Formats: sequence, C-alpha cells, structure tokens
Amino acid sequence: MTVIQWFIFFISMNIIHGAATYKFYKKAGKEVWKAFMPFLNMYELMDIINRPKWWMIFVYIPIVNLLMMPVLWVQTLKVFGKNQTKDIWLAVLTLGLYVAYVNFVEADSLNYNPEHDDDKDTLIGSLVFAVIAATIVHTYFMQPYTIPTPSLEKSLLVGDYLFVSKFHYGARPPMTTVAMPMVHDTIPVLKKRSYLKFPQLPYMRLPGFQKIKRNDIVVFNWPADTVKFFFQKDVAQYKPIDKKSHYVKRCVAIPGDSLQIKNGVLYINGQKTVYPDRTYLQHLYVVKTKDSMDFKRSTLMGLIKNYDIKEIYPLNRKGSYLMNLTDKKLAVVKKLSNVEKISLYQTGLGQMFGGHKDWDINNFGPIYIPKKGDVLKLNKETYPFYKWIISRYDDHDAGHKIDKHQVELKGNEVYVDGKLTKEYQVKQDYYWMMGDNRSQSEDSRYWGYVPFDHVVGKPVFIFMSIENDPNKRFLDRIRWDRVFTTVSGKGNRVSYLLHFVILLLLYYIGKKVYVKRKENM
Repeated sequence: MTVIQWFIFFISMNIIHGAATYKFYKKAGKEVWKAFMPFLNMYELMDIINRPKWWMIFVYIPIVNLLMMPVLWVQTLKVFGKNQTKDIWLAVLTLGLYVAYVNFVEADSLNYNPEHDDDKDTLIGSLVFAVIAATIVHTYFMQPYTIPTPSLEKSLLVGDYLFVSKFHYGARPPMTTVAMPMVHDTIPVLKKRSYLKFPQLPYMRLPGFQKIKRNDIVVFNWPADTVKFFFQKDVAQYKPIDKKSHYVKRCVAIPGDSLQIKNGVLYINGQKTVYPDRTYLQHLYVVKTKDSMDFKRSTLMGLIKNYDIKEIYPLNRKGSYLMNLTDKKLAVVKKLSNVEKISLYQTGLGQMFGGHKDWDINNFGPIYIPKKGDVLKLNKETYPFYKWIISRYDDHDAGHKIDKHQVELKGNEVYVDGKLTKEYQVKQDYYWMMGDNRSQSEDSRYWGYVPFDHVVGKPVFIFMSIENDPNKRFLDRIRWDRVFTTVSGKGNRVSYLLHFVILLLLYYIGKKVYVKRKENM
C-alpha cells in the first residue's frame, strides 16, 4: 500500500470503530464525535474502560495491535456489564463484530460501571501483556535466530543460536500488519502461512546508531525468495518483504564499492580484502596425490585427526580428493610430500548473477554496488545487473508483487513500463553479501544485491550452540566453548557462561537475604 492508500485505510478503520462503539461513548458521558476521531477515540476509550492512557500506544504498533484489540473489546463489554464467558468468546471469535452488535441493539439498556474488575481479568491481562512485551522486544530490539546452513562455517556453525540486534541498523516496523506474533512466515506444526498479504504498511525504519560496515555479519530477508518453505524450492510463493526467508551472510561490499573475485580472492575497490578476527574463510580444493593408494590407507587420513580437516572426499579418480580448507589448513596440505597438485574446485550452485559466461564462483566481476542517489546508465551491458533494482526492489510499496515495473531489453535499449529509459536514479542503498564457506554458499554471486529495506539486523551474541549428531547425548552435543560468546570481536572467542551463572547465583542469594531481612523487620 502507498502512503495515501494507507491513510485512507486508517481513516476508514476509525470510522468503523466510531460506528461500532458510539453508543458506548454516549453512555459513558462522552461526546459521540470523539468515537470517530483518530487517536482521540483511543484516548477517551482508555478513560471509559478505566485503564491507563499509555495502553493506547499498543493500538498503533503493528502486530502488537492484533493482541491489544481483543483486550479492548473484552474490557469495553465488561464495563457495560457484558462479562459472562459467552460474551468474551463472542467478542474474540467474531473479531469484534459482537461489540458492534451490543452497541446497536443493547447499549441503551446497559449500565455503565467503570470500576468493574476481577481476579480472572487480572490474570488474563497479565498473560496478554507478557506476550505483548515479548512481541515488542522480538520486533524492535532483539530476535532469536538459528543458523540453518553451513554457508558461514566455521565463522558461525549450523546449530548456533543467536540474538540478532534490530536496533544497531535501525528497527524496521512490520510491513505485514496481520500476522501471528513472534512467528515468521509459517505456523509451526500446521505448516500454514502465518500472515495475510493485505493490508501492507509502507516501508519505514527507525533511526539506528550504526551503519552496515564492510565484513559485518548481517541477517536479512532473502531478496530472491519465492519458496514456500526454507528447504523446499519447488513451490513458488510471492511474499511481502518482511516475510521472505531469513538469510545470514557477511557483508563484503557496501554501497559505492566495486567488487571483483580473482582465483577465489576478494578485491574491493582494487584492494585485497583484510578480514576481521573470527573470520574463517574456506574454499573447496581438488588435491591430487602422487600415489593412488586407497583412501583409508592414504597419508591424508592423518589430516582428519591431526589437523581437524573433516571434509575430505575421494573423487572418482584414484589419488584425487576434494577438501574444504581454510588458508591455514591449505598450507598444511601443501607441505605433504605426496601432494602433487592443488587447485580450486569449480562448482556451480546455479547461474552467476549478471549472466556473464566467463564468471564463476572463484572468478567474478568486476561489479559495482549501487548507492542511493546514483544515476545508472541503462543499456544492453548493464541491464542484467539493474533490472531487478528497477522492477522489484526500489519501490518499497511493491509488497508481495514480484514485479512492480516492467523492464525489458529491446536490442541495445532498455524500456521501463514501455518507455525508452537511458538513465535511472537509485532510491536506496544496496549491499553485497557472501558466505565465508565460499564454495558452498548460495549468496549474492547467484542472486545479486541486497536492498537496505531487506536488512533485518546484526547478530551480536551466541546464547547456545548444539551439534547435529544424533549419536551423541544431548549434553555432549552442546559446544560449550561457544555458549554465551559474542559473534564479533578481537582475538579468540571467550565464553561468558560462567560469568552469567555467577551473577545469577549472586542475584538469587541477594534476593533471599533481602526477603528474609524484610520479614524480620
């Protein structure tokens, strides 16, 4: 929805509210017109139901308001004496229509009692507000996230459970306004869509205190996502931006950068990339040995135990092996006396972004990363790089539509919505995301730029890490050296689990002492 469409929708909702409740306002001694006025109607309603005025804030927070509205329906009915169990259920199950029915049919005969309250009401209210508080934290501050694929291995491992900060880059209020709280795109167990595609809020983002820097690890909505489930790519689904699948990658290039990969080495603006601590790049290599010994008898087997090189696979050719190696482990393999040749493995997860025949995962580019305000030249050569920016990404209100604008190449010229277009001014910043497990990462090399409106947040903390090995006991599967560690930072990873346990014990002891002293006073 555009801003104008949303404004019309917002005004319409307030008119509907006024029409469904104006007799309640009149019965409570309020002017009828106040029931129709945006914001003022909620302020006065809090007074009618004898609840704190700050409750009205929750009515205007997307997703949270879905939890708050049933609370207001029930509270409104209760202060007018409609407090039986059937009244509560009818209000919730009819999505508020029962409130309108009572307003039109029974309001004149009801007694207004703003002092009504009961223990059940307090308990239910406490549970609802606990969910509301959790939803606000989840949406605007910190969200738990798990690493589902090995694309950042060994920097982040499959089974790492993270806290992702929403406020570093600025929290993005939900664009999808009708959705199940704290659930992404699918309802667990039921495997059904957890949201409605309409209505959609225009894209907004709260101010952040940090910009995305080169080599930051970033969680974002996968721009090219049309999958129904994360690991099921056979069913096309066109999703709103904030309901696209979550990806986590390293941002290797920021807006305005030029990027090129030569023989697996990444260059940004002509300079070889220097990575921060706790970055463990890996590439697949084909290792050819001088002998043709059986794999189990090969001297390479010693690497598994002595150097923790776990990914070694014999190829069809005797004496040839496929290995996933960091630079340090590559240096170890090169020193082995029976190694004859080492070369980068040329694998393909799909066609490269841009469509160049000579590009592959280890030799890619050069390519420019657009920034907001750039004026891009449109022609036959640039068309493959910029067509999605124009057709899908730059218009935030495109929502779940796969193409907002029609972009076509005719000969050497580009047409946008049927008009010849030689230049295009970029409306937002774009980023280039790649996995550290370079040969086994489906990233920007395959599907291109990540628009800023797709950015979710920054992983900051690993609170749990569980190895996927069904043959081990649960406690043995926990990677204790990774629990309660920061995602980024200088030097080796340090666990703060012991510090947390000590603080928890001190808090528990302090609370016991305080309560005991208070009882003795």
